[in-house]
Amino acid sequence: MTPTAPRKATAHRGPLSGIRVVELGGIGPGPFAGMLLGDLGAEVIRIDRPQDAGKPNPHPILHRNRRSVTIDLKHGQGTDVVLALIDTADAVIEGFRPGVAERLGIGPYALLARNPALAYGRMTGWGQDGPLAAEPGHDINFIALSGALHAIGPADEPVVPLNLIGDMGGGGMLLAFGLLAGILSARSTGRGQVVDAAMTDGSATLLAMIHGFLNAGGWEDERERNSIDGGSPCYGVYRCADDRHVALGIGDERSYGALLQVLRLEDDPDFADRRDSTAWRAMRKTLGEVFGSRDRDAWERVFAGRGACVTPVLSLTEAPRHPHNHARGTFRTGPDGAIEPAPAPRFSGTPAAEPSRASVIGSDTENVLAEVGYVPGRIAGLRAQGVIA
Repeated sequence: MTPTAPRKATAHRGPLSGIRVVELGGIGPGPFAGMLLGDLGAEVIRIDRPQDAGKPNPHPILHRNRRSVTIDLKHGQGTDVVLALIDTADAVIEGFRPGVAERLGIGPYALLARNPALAYGRMTGWGQDGPLAAEPGHDINFIALSGALHAIGPADEPVVPLNLIGDMGGGGMLLAFGLLAGILSARSTGRGQVVDAAMTDGSATLLAMIHGFLNAGGWEDERERNSIDGGSPCYGVYRCADDRHVALGIGDERSYGALLQVLRLEDDPDFADRRDSTAWRAMRKTLGEVFGSRDRDAWERVFAGRGACVTPVLSLTEAPRHPHNHARGTFRTGPDGAIEPAPAPRFSGTPAAEPSRASVIGSDTENVLAEVGYVPGRIAGLRAQGVIA
């Protein structure tokens, strides 16, 4: 059976309206790529496990703007259902270990044979080849190998930077970018391709500017020795009297002058040249003492409108309440009343719609299969055989 049907117009607005993406399950960076694409109007259909059917979605933010279909990918007929969905898709997100999708019959060659214009996105940590391709790992392992982890933190040891660099920035975001490039290429050439997104590659790409500095002799390959790695006292975090913090990000003489004026340090000889590394220790000590003399919010009021690049370090629960974030709508209240990031970036001509609620797992199975040509009796038969739920 090869069901076909005209593509259903998506109800979402946004610059990616009309693009259909099939997401083959997965956690972390793959769903993050799907969220980004869905936020901007793409129709994303996520394939979940039948045993999870009927459960509330465990990741309501990452899985927003999705429809959920439950298919047993290990069942032979489950493969046929996936192939039917591929007929109407522009892109696929797959995050299995190398070789797993091929064993399931839904690898890139099988799917591109079915839909030659497909952008097949593969999300892994190490990539599809290389000595470590089959090895397990997590975000921290992938960014350790790319050099990113080594560069972050105080001099004595690296700092764990959440899973922002590998999973999200160097992984899911790069995959979303790669899929859009693959879709554009397919629309001009008629030929799809595999997009191999690896977190080691992506986190290395994020270091492009730092490598430029290093190659030009403007960067030391040690922590806290450089202008933006915590080495310079003008680029760092300071504890305030209430044990909260402010962030100082001086990158030009104008903001440096404003800082010295506000703190009345214009005549302190240690602050004569912010680039003089021999004075950094003394500068940091003085700044620590000064910032430690007032509460964080008091410093925010003192520096308001002064152009000195001093901001409060806000917690995850504080950030949505800040007047700037509130004014821009950087965060939104989700359908369950919880705060979540709003879609980004913003588009003047094709603004994104409000994100839709993450589906109950499997709640869209019948509707999606009907759209690609499955009649009710056939759907009932698949359910009876455990292919879908």
